[in-house]
Amino acid sequence: MSAPSTIDHNARGYSVELAYWMVQAAELAYKDEDAIEQKAREWGFDRVRHHHTRFTPPFPLQDTQAYTIASDRMIITGFRGTEPAQIRDWLSDATTPPWPGPAETGYIHYGFGEALNSVFPSVRGTLAELRDHDQSVWFTGHSLGGALAMLAGCRLYLEEPRLQADGIYTFGQPRTCDRLLAAACNKGFKDRLHRFVNNNDIVPQLPPEPAYTHVNTLRYIDSTGRIRSSMPLLGALTDRAKGMTADLLAPAADAVRDHPIKQYVAALEKNLA
Repeated sequence: MSAPSTIDHNARGYSVELAYWMVQAAELAYKDEDAIEQKAREWGFDRVRHHHTRFTPPFPLQDTQAYTIASDRMIITGFRGTEPAQIRDWLSDATTPPWPGPAETGYIHYGFGEALNSVFPSVRGTLAELRDHDQSVWFTGHSLGGALAMLAGCRLYLEEPRLQADGIYTFGQPRTCDRLLAAACNKGFKDRLHRFVNNNDIVPQLPPEPAYTHVNTLRYIDSTGRIRSSMPLLGALTDRAKGMTADLLAPAADAVRDHPIKQYVAALEKNLA
């Protein structure tokens, strides 16, 4: 199957085709405002809003960015991510204080809480404004953007159910929260939260356990690029070993090489075939 020419605004549930468009939307979050607006028009979305906050030191990330695009059938909010060189040391710091989770449920990483709080009022207000035809609502993001997409969806579910997302697609997202909040997300987003991990991608392995964890749903991209909805532990270890030895002359470690958004885009496109 070749890639469809544009996104199906009536899409519901999970499909590889929708996942392909969600990773495209996650990649779009890295672009400038003009590029986002042009692509939104090409995809059939007639309304665009941008969400942007700039931080001052000592916050380790310079800013948080997201966008929302809407038609009369579908709304997508995409959160911009970052690369592992910018966040790896920060995410590895086990001394970072926790931040209260949505609706005082569990806790999340301080940096994620700070970043989400900076744009959440804008995102929430935009959804309330643009959801005027009972459109489906989707959140997506890569890396840090994936963490923010997941947490934004969880926050709406716990605090404003009328704006609850129909689906959340994340790519290479880090661990975001403790087990209590993860359990709430597992309950609220059963079969609607899809967390993609590309083989040995380092970022989903951070921050360290047991303080932080992932939600249950995992769609693992194996060393051949195939999406798997489940993988036995032994099989996963074997596959990750294959990934590490697949390209011994690669200029970067496999764990870092597997993280960039272009790797996820390529994998999802391959799975359309």
